[in-house]
Amino acid sequence: MNGIHDLGGMHGFGPVEIERDEPVFHARWEQRVLGMAYQMVGFGWVNIDAFRHGIERIRPVEYLTLGYYGRWRASLERILVERGVLAAGDVDARCSGRTVAPPAVMPNPPQDLAYGFERTLERPPRFQPGDAVRTRVVSPAGHTRLPRYVAGRRGVVCTVRVPYVFPDTNAHGRGEDPQHLYNVRFAAAELWGSAAEAGTAVQIDLFEPYLEPA
Repeated sequence: MNGIHDLGGMHGFGPVEIERDEPVFHARWEQRVLGMAYQMVGFGWVNIDAFRHGIERIRPVEYLTLGYYGRWRASLERILVERGVLAAGDVDARCSGRTVAPPAVMPNPPQDLAYGFERTLERPPRFQPGDAVRTRVVSPAGHTRLPRYVAGRRGVVCTVRVPYVFPDTNAHGRGEDPQHLYNVRFAAAELWGSAAEAGTAVQIDLFEPYLEPA
């Protein structure tokens, strides 16, 4: 989906600030959010693609102000509400010191555990190294791993990777639908025009449904 989370190539946010001697975590609650995310994924409450889609659905102002682990927490809360583990407002109530009753019936994790993302496909890959390709221009309502800033751009296939679980379906409970995956090289000038740094390029892993022959 197109949203504020898709920041790649966007202007106006200033330089990336590099914090000297940056710690792994800036507060203890960040450690706990990381642990909760691992538990949610590890026990089958959510797959990684659905978790990312939860982040994408954060309102723009909140997305820009919550911080990295704040976005993780917001996604976890949304998914737990959608799964019936929490009621809307439970987290805020507990943070303010109010007692919140647990659900009358604790739901079971909604999906079987399937570790890893590499899969096999009977059909051969459509593209080979050296093929010229163009990314499709799409504005999906749901999750996608196609960065907006490469949509409609020409590139060259560098590597054919093994097939992977397709995030666009996996995020919405529509199955893994494995797809061939390619590493594609885009000249910087193709992405950003004459203002791009000369002689540079960007390489991105892209799924076959995102690509068409150039």
